[in-house]
Amino acid sequence: MKFDTRTLVLMAIAIVINVVVGQLAVWVKLPLYIDAVGTVLVAILAGPLAGAVTGVLTNLIWGLVSDPVAAAFFPVSLVVGLVAGLMARLGWFRTLGKTAVSGVVVGVISTIVAVPIIVYMFGGVTGAGTDFATAYFVAVGQELIKSVAVANLATNLIDKILTCAIAWIIASRMPGRFTASFPFYQKANA
Repeated sequence: MKFDTRTLVLMAIAIVINVVVGQLAVWVKLPLYIDAVGTVLVAILAGPLAGAVTGVLTNLIWGLVSDPVAAAFFPVSLVVGLVAGLMARLGWFRTLGKTAVSGVVVGVISTIVAVPIIVYMFGGVTGAGTDFATAYFVAVGQELIKSVAVANLATNLIDKILTCAIAWIIASRMPGRFTASFPFYQKANA
C-alpha cells in the first residue's frame, strides 16, 4: 500500500475534519455523527483503500487524543471508507440521487458493523446522541440489541446520506486541476 503525496495530504486533512466535526457532534449530543465526511471524500477521490485507511486512522487518533470510545469504532470507519470507495468505483457518486443511494448502502452496512460493538463493548451506551433513542426503546420493553439496532439504523441512514452528500458536493466543487491528479476519481466519474 503506497499513496502519493497529494493523497497523503488529503488523508491528513480529512482526518482533522473528521475528528473536529465528530467531536463537536459528541459534545452537543447531536443524534448524528457527521464524523466521516473526510473519510467519504477520500474514498470518492482516492478509492476504497485510501478511504478505509483514513477512517481507521481517524478513529485511532481521535481515541488517543480526546475520546477513547471513538477508537473502538475503527472497524465501522474502515467499512465506511471501503464501501464509499467501492460505490464511487461503481459510479454511485455521479449525481446527488445516486449519492443518496450510496449513503443508504453505507448506512446499512456500517450499522451492521456498529451494533455488536455498541452492545457487547459498551452495553448499549456510548455517550452519543443515539443513546436517548436506545434508552427509550429499552424503556418501552424492547430487547437491548434490537433497541440499539433500530436507533443506530435510523440515525445512520440520515447521517450517512448527509455525510455522502456533503463529501460529494465538496468533491464535485473541487477544481479539475486538483481532481485530475486522482485517477480513481476520474475513472469513477467518467
